[in-house]
Amino acid sequence: MNVRIRRLGIGLLLGYLLLFAQLNRVQVYGAQRLVEDPTNARVAIEAFGAPRGRIATADGVVVAESLSTESSRFDRQRHYPHGVLYAHLTGYHSFTSGVAGLESTYDEVLGGRTAEQRADPLYDLFAADPETADVVLTINHALQQAAATALGDREGAVVMLDPATGNVLALWSSPSYDPNPLSSVDTTAANEARSVLLADPTNPLLPRATGEIFAPGSTFKVVTATAAVETAGFTLDLPLLNETDGYVPPLTNRAITNYGGSTCGGDLRENMRASCNTAFAQIGAEYVGPYAMVAIAEGFGFNQSLPFDLPVAASNFPDDFGKVLSMVTDETGQDTLIPVVEDTPLLAQASIGQYEVAATPLQMALVAAAVANNGNVPRPRLVDEIRDQSGQVISRPESGLWLEAMEPATAALVAEGMRGVVAEGTARRLDIDGLVMGAKTGTAQVAAGQIATHAWLVGFAGLPNQAPAVAFAVFVAADQEAGEQTGGRVAAPIAREVLLELFNISE
Repeated sequence: MNVRIRRLGIGLLLGYLLLFAQLNRVQVYGAQRLVEDPTNARVAIEAFGAPRGRIATADGVVVAESLSTESSRFDRQRHYPHGVLYAHLTGYHSFTSGVAGLESTYDEVLGGRTAEQRADPLYDLFAADPETADVVLTINHALQQAAATALGDREGAVVMLDPATGNVLALWSSPSYDPNPLSSVDTTAANEARSVLLADPTNPLLPRATGEIFAPGSTFKVVTATAAVETAGFTLDLPLLNETDGYVPPLTNRAITNYGGSTCGGDLRENMRASCNTAFAQIGAEYVGPYAMVAIAEGFGFNQSLPFDLPVAASNFPDDFGKVLSMVTDETGQDTLIPVVEDTPLLAQASIGQYEVAATPLQMALVAAAVANNGNVPRPRLVDEIRDQSGQVISRPESGLWLEAMEPATAALVAEGMRGVVAEGTARRLDIDGLVMGAKTGTAQVAAGQIATHAWLVGFAGLPNQAPAVAFAVFVAADQEAGEQTGGRVAAPIAREVLLELFNISE
């Protein structure tokens, strides 16, 4: 009898231990699987209403926060105090639409779900609230406001960044949207808000600064000028190109003409000032050649994934211009052999920022940054640091050099050429007393036969005897009602307004 009782007791004990082990496995180690189960609505509701860190600008302006609600389902909802101004940066945190923007990139950090924040495996069982963290941006609030005001209701983008650090000081895309309705605890209203945005023909959810690529037009001549100096031995003064109103590339009888049918030529300095299509098309086709043009463009970041806190569309420079038909010697005296390829006429177009060349405004701001930063393309940064709830910095996103686009001596030459564009060329409307500035304008044809054009401006600015403090790109999309828009007439005044704010200059 005692043996039977002992065996029964041992069996019950073993059963209890197995049950205890299974319960702990489910509760502790299976918790994450249960959390991630899409059928677990309770967890989804709790997650949406859970505490969440703030997003703030470099100067302390809160642009995303969690507020308590009176909802019977959700304890909190996400609130964006400045609405449209930061929508393409913050994105949204929505029960019905998910997360987007920085809310998505830093979702685990903001929600307190990183490995560091949840080091204890029993965290979910006993923690009262998650250890959320705040995201601090590199953005200057006043500059972001100035960019939005300057661009107004026009479709386009303004990008301002520090060329040395890559810190983005302003990143504005228009049109924008209000993320607050998407984050509402009223799920019916949130769904309706999303439907309205998706049906909007202006596509306000698409950030023009980072999410779409456009023909950069003559702003790409900064890249071609770099190629001329780096690979073809150009200086600002030599060689001299023939003055003409039309350049006919090899293998075609169709001429590339200058804006307004003007005649131009001469040295690189003058061709940059006049934004001479005929000269830069010839430089790309006959002095640099396809392989060097591709290499230089990719050195600036074209055809590559751009490292950033938000998704960025890859900028494009065509890398296949057909087979080599012959080799010719350029006219710089270096006896350099330049391949004549099947698509040399298209290479000539690409060298002036047309054909299949397309870039985001952020990419073109980095082109200007490389010139201002001794030839180095900085890694762009939108987030400066992550702080815990006590204000202590717990991490900093990677910073520093991204690419080496050119030699410092080349950057100095190209920068001098760009300063001439502001002083005496197509960007004279940008000039501000007391600042040292360089720029390149651009007017990009959208489609053959259409009058409407994109207007561009890229450049840099700083105080005398100091390194440039800012590199920038302004893009104004083609508008049929506005007709032909030039970078000098349309984009330059926008950049000027923002720079006046940045440098605190009154006029």
